[in-house]
Amino acid sequence: MRVLITGSSGLIGSALTISLTAAGYTVIRLQRRNFDPDSPLWDPEFEVLDLVQSLEKYAVVHLAGENIAGGRWSEKKKNRILNSRVHGTKLLAEYFAGIENKPQVFISASAVGFYGERGSEILDESCVSGSGFLAKVCVNWEKASKVAAEAGIRVANVRFGVVLSSKGGALKKMLLPFKMGLGGIIGSGKQFMSWVSIDDAVAMIEFIISNDSIHRSVNLVSPNPISNHEFTKTLGCVLQRPTLFPLPAFAARLAFGEMAEELLFSSTRAYPKNLLESGYKFLHPELNKALAHIIEN
Repeated sequence: MRVLITGSSGLIGSALTISLTAAGYTVIRLQRRNFDPDSPLWDPEFEVLDLVQSLEKYAVVHLAGENIAGGRWSEKKKNRILNSRVHGTKLLAEYFAGIENKPQVFISASAVGFYGERGSEILDESCVSGSGFLAKVCVNWEKASKVAAEAGIRVANVRFGVVLSSKGGALKKMLLPFKMGLGGIIGSGKQFMSWVSIDDAVAMIEFIISNDSIHRSVNLVSPNPISNHEFTKTLGCVLQRPTLFPLPAFAARLAFGEMAEELLFSSTRAYPKNLLESGYKFLHPELNKALAHIIEN
């Protein structure tokens, strides 16, 4: 089976490419620039899409989008975050909806930011969206794939939590200060964090590809979300370092503005109900063992 991937050079996409290839899948990387003459070219900015329609059996995994943590959120940055996700998804969904040889599944990335600030409320896929910029992005992001579902394609909007990996993302940025004994809680530390190991994130996508019963929204998170305080203490314990240097809320807001409010202080306690009911078995459901495995490898 062939799997077409956008965002294949990102943290999740690169790990997924390696795993799928090892499992016997043929991975086709959809490139924005035609560096590889054997890879189809797609560019949502200019609406250029050149895909081979002769594939017998294939899936699509759409992961591309502007990095939300790549700098303070100006209005220009926020527009890039929104448009890169909505426009790119809409382009791909319309393309696959309009061709005769449709994919078996269209997996499109989203995020648990869909739920917004919800305190300690347990959030499964049946819960409504919240408020705030990221919730708006995720709602419109998922709506952009609707045309593919209406054309009869199995669509799964996968809502990622914080993906933990030593190779990139939030954890990589934390490791150096924590190893130096400079880690600490953020704000009150009471806000819930929905997380998932990179191994589970990849395995979940492979599980969705091969499981025809999974569609619509899927929370890609551990079944054990934790508070920022618990995360901080657990990471310090795994690294055998003290965690005595908190980041005060006012300092984070001063440094990062709106981004701090939605990425650092927003509390989201997501639960992977759909995956668990479909029979998915977690590789790393507990944070301490997940962190130990990630850091050792």
